[in-house]
Amino acid sequence: MRLPPDKLAAHLRKNLAPLYLVFGEETLLAVEAADAIRAAARQQGYSERECLTVETGFDWHTLKQLASSPSLFANRRLLELRMGDAKPGDAGSKALNDYVGRLPEDVVLLMTAGKIDWQTQKGRWFTALDSAGVVIAAMPVEMRQLPGWIERRLRDRGLHPTPEAVTLLSERIEGNLLAAAQEIEKLALTATDQPLTAEIILSAVGDSARYSIYDFVDAAILGQPEGVARIVDGLRGEGVEPVLANWALHREVRTLTALAFARSQRQPQDPIFT
Repeated sequence: MRLPPDKLAAHLRKNLAPLYLVFGEETLLAVEAADAIRAAARQQGYSERECLTVETGFDWHTLKQLASSPSLFANRRLLELRMGDAKPGDAGSKALNDYVGRLPEDVVLLMTAGKIDWQTQKGRWFTALDSAGVVIAAMPVEMRQLPGWIERRLRDRGLHPTPEAVTLLSERIEGNLLAAAQEIEKLALTATDQPLTAEIILSAVGDSARYSIYDFVDAAILGQPEGVARIVDGLRGEGVEPVLANWALHREVRTLTALAFARSQRQPQDPIFT
């Protein structure tokens, strides 16, 4: 079954599934999900941990052999299969399907992977894991969801943020969850019973937003002057050459102009992108 990262803790308090797949490009959420599963497994007596890393030439028979072999030190084991950005291929797909078909007793499989596209998620091995265990997608938090994510995390750490403080922190760490977690931990060290205000945030938090030239272009095209100013400040601090930002903006304007002209003349638009 699919489970959002923020629902994992409640799930683990109730039971432990025979297998977990944690995948996605948001590193913080993936790491925290995997750590929570490891901790829950230890608490429930899965004291032995064995790891397999999928690399070029990986022998998928190792998964079956390791899962079926008796443990020398513990009755219960946590078996980790680290995929990274590798693809299982035909051999891996068969091995994973076979594993799901005969789930070993007293073994929990924790499989971690990077980004998995929608086409791959329709494959037999993925759907088999989804049916037999718990699948957690560690996806980037959308900007409209970021304030809520930050407020929940602040309150989990015993802080009492004002709405202005949440908004300010969201803007300053825009999209960078790892930076947000680090800043929240710093704030928690000086936590008091008083509300966490924007003034406290300003004095304690650095600007950790991750920006690229293309973020600047998007904000400019969308007519977001405050966003443009904030991104320009960030790019300047990172030493980005102004000529590069200017080039990217001019290229986007030329493309949009060409598209508008082609549309007005009822001409094909595909050649513009080649």
